[in-house]
Amino acid sequence: MNKLVVLFIVAVTFTSCESDIVFSDTKSMDGHWGATEVAEFKLPEMDSLKRYNLFLNIRNTNEYKFNNIFLIVSMNFPHGKTVTDTLEYRMANPDGTWLGQGIGDVKENKLWYKEHVQFSEDGNYTVDITQAMRNNGDVEGVTKLEGITDVGFSIEEATKQ
Repeated sequence: MNKLVVLFIVAVTFTSCESDIVFSDTKSMDGHWGATEVAEFKLPEMDSLKRYNLFLNIRNTNEYKFNNIFLIVSMNFPHGKTVTDTLEYRMANPDGTWLGQGIGDVKENKLWYKEHVQFSEDGNYTVDITQAMRNNGDVEGVTKLEGITDVGFSIEEATKQ
């Protein structure tokens, strides 16, 4: 049993040492995400010669009653341009088991947003994330999306291919 614990600790140590994360931030949602609540992330100045992979990080509990999530993500460039994407991600398998990592009733989902992005404009970028969930048949969106505890954004340096 002790050998297994030591092997696990060594594996975690080596995995964490090879991380290419250059930015990571998380906003707490207090157990729900309001329809008008924007998770805003101010990015540090990025190296314009490097390429990056961008991720959305969503933590949910068993209180989340959907098997997917719709998000609206806007990347605001330093000189006024905005690129907005409406995205859908699967959060659970067809049998209802949660996707993502975690022990207990909290699961963290690391969701691809964009890959091999180059930040070519000098200045500060921001990323805004809002939820765009609706109940089937409803025109109005879900005003209080229960079960979302945290919304995050992270950037990793892309490996050369």
